[in-house]
Amino acid sequence: MTGWHASDHLVARYADGCLPEADAWSLEKHLESCGGCALRVSRAVRATAAGPALDGIREKILADVRGAVPARVPEAAPPAHGPVPGAPDPARPAGSPVRTRPRVYRWPSAGPGAVRLLWALGPAVRGAWLPAVLLVAVGAVALAHGGGIANTRPWLLALAPVVPVAGVALSYGPHADPMHEITAATPSAGLRLVLTRTAAVLAVSLPLLTLAGALLPSTGAPNAAAWLLPGLALTLASLALAGYVGLRTATAVTGGGWLCAVLGPVLTAPGGLTDELGERLSRYLDGAPAQGGWAAAAVLCAALLAARRPAFHFLEKS
Repeated sequence: MTGWHASDHLVARYADGCLPEADAWSLEKHLESCGGCALRVSRAVRATAAGPALDGIREKILADVRGAVPARVPEAAPPAHGPVPGAPDPARPAGSPVRTRPRVYRWPSAGPGAVRLLWALGPAVRGAWLPAVLLVAVGAVALAHGGGIANTRPWLLALAPVVPVAGVALSYGPHADPMHEITAATPSAGLRLVLTRTAAVLAVSLPLLTLAGALLPSTGAPNAAAWLLPGLALTLASLALAGYVGLRTATAVTGGGWLCAVLGPVLTAPGGLTDELGERLSRYLDGAPAQGGWAAAAVLCAALLAARRPAFHFLEKS
């Protein structure tokens, strides 16, 4: 719970139904943790023309609940060899208080915590995307050390920035999550949920691919961590662009643009593909100017993403 509380003007506009949807969602999210504001909003809504209708619905629900309560089931008769209820216990002295064992209620288990965590973090982490990332990382290391191919790091660095972008595309939307309609209807949906699942994708792909790159021979290619800022910048650019064109289109534009910029000239070069790719990656990734440019791009995309925050309440609704 924060120090901010809803003003009387905001509560009145919400009760009248004239508050913009983005502000209404923000207020509803605040009401989940602030009982005082929730009570004020409830009173304001009940004071409007909808108040009598809401009271009628409440009374009907309470009546249905009271009618649905099952009758008390009489206790089963004790076995023939057991004591009769209400009869004095010969083993207890007369006049001593009767002590009963308190009833202990246990909540049913909700399942393993790891399973619930993976489900909340998004479809990309619990779906086919994670095995694909492992295949890329382990395959590159196996080709370098087991297959005798020493120039695998440039190819890994060329593909690494696209991996988190693809994970973000597979983490949010009806095409990826069968429960998306339910999730999108909650106050926690929108940018907050997108950022949570993006953080999960980055937490998996960044250390895994960086470790795999560190295990590969350098052979003149940039260092294994040189792709981190470009990968972060491309991911933020995808999210910022998603506020305009949708998540799948945005990730296709940013990821496809990177692959075309890096691999397109290499495929048409007359020399060796790996040598040409290593030189091009050095221009894109090596040195303070290149890394500073990617850092500035990441900050700019983050600012644009914050400015487009209300658009994420309508992201991938259909």
